[in-house]
Amino acid sequence: MTVPYPNYISPEGFAKLRAEYDHLLGTERPRIVEVVSWAAGNGDRSENGDYLYGRKRMREIDFQLKRLSKKMKDAKVVDARQQPDKNRVYFGATVTIADEDDNHRTVTIVGNDETDVDAGRIGWGSPISRALRGAAVGDLRRVLLLAGEKEYEVMAIAYPV
Repeated sequence: MTVPYPNYISPEGFAKLRAEYDHLLGTERPRIVEVVSWAAGNGDRSENGDYLYGRKRMREIDFQLKRLSKKMKDAKVVDARQQPDKNRVYFGATVTIADEDDNHRTVTIVGNDETDVDAGRIGWGSPISRALRGAAVGDLRRVLLLAGEKEYEVMAIAYPV
């Protein structure tokens, strides 16, 4: 399935992906390979828990390495500090919005791999993020959510300095 937008990610988000990849490849996988090699030397592999668990864990690590490698390959690193038009909402913007009931909410638009709703970090591909793209302060945007349609007004836009 092709994503209709680039897989944007912040430099910090990319560094986290890279650190996880490096940890799995440089620490976790060699440790598991050592356990599996030791366990294989203990005889009957069919009833050897260390061997069976080690092989299973190695497959999981290899799957994670492949997934992380693809994410890093497909990622387009965007530094929000370099955004040319800071008066409009684009990747990396921190946006304060108000709904019809004047409830204010502040969100930061981040890469889909960096999403943390509890911390106010919403993914670039989320419905709210898609609706806010290109908006300026004072613009009204309609968003179709699971709970129904909502209208938001953009109250403030900020970018990291």
